[in-house]
Amino acid sequence: MTTIFVDQDLCTRCGICSVVCPVAIVTPADENTLPLVKEDAAGRCIQCGHCEVSCPSRALLLNVRPDEKESLPTGAGMIPPEEMAYYLRRRRSVRHFTSDLVPKAKIEQVLDIARYAASGGNGQPVQWIVIHDPAKVKKIAGLTAEWMKSLVNTVHPMSGYVPGLIKSWESGNDVICRGAPHLLFAHIPEGNPVASTDAIIALTHFDIAAPAFGIGTCWAGFVAMAATTYAPLQKELGLPAGRKSAYTMMFGHPQYRIHGIPRRKPLEVTWQ
Repeated sequence: MTTIFVDQDLCTRCGICSVVCPVAIVTPADENTLPLVKEDAAGRCIQCGHCEVSCPSRALLLNVRPDEKESLPTGAGMIPPEEMAYYLRRRRSVRHFTSDLVPKAKIEQVLDIARYAASGGNGQPVQWIVIHDPAKVKKIAGLTAEWMKSLVNTVHPMSGYVPGLIKSWESGNDVICRGAPHLLFAHIPEGNPVASTDAIIALTHFDIAAPAFGIGTCWAGFVAMAATTYAPLQKELGLPAGRKSAYTMMFGHPQYRIHGIPRRKPLEVTWQ
């Protein structure tokens, strides 16, 4: 199968597509030939699209769902540095949510952004489970509390920490999911050595994009830990065979607005 198509009327033979190819399989153009991927190198293509989107004359088309090719409008996505700084610095972990549900269509919009997150070799191994029903979120929180009880008087690092959490949970204080209406699970193939990092990168994309849609997030560490080992919770999630939960995020509409930026430790950089 042809890997790339090149419009000979648009191609300027600038060589950028060859330079940016991460696996160096695009043969540079010369005065007599256009850029190409030789047949014996086609199997090494990771379908990342760098060649296509880096072509200044839009002459190149990667043969991966070519009907979905999308041009970048002039100036689109160019955020002034000062605005980007404020946007990221005002991001907070939300632990107080309204009872209003986030529409599924809006959640899919944010996840559609997250699917563009970097992944090793462009493997794109991350898939998602969204717990949209608040009642099921509460059930998962309860299963996580059960998992915590199994740690008491064991050698687990959290053994001495969980009794207080359990007591708080049993008194009606949701210290596990913080009353969030929704949970997001990123799941990955078992046995993939880099997929866990890919999942964190993808979840970070969701975390960063969510506030622009009026969604607040918080990394659900207790649920994430339970989902890796506690069989009843794994059964509740119904993960596909051969896949495992990588990490979890709680989310919903924030109950309170942010009006300032908190202090953080001074920047420490070592230059070498």
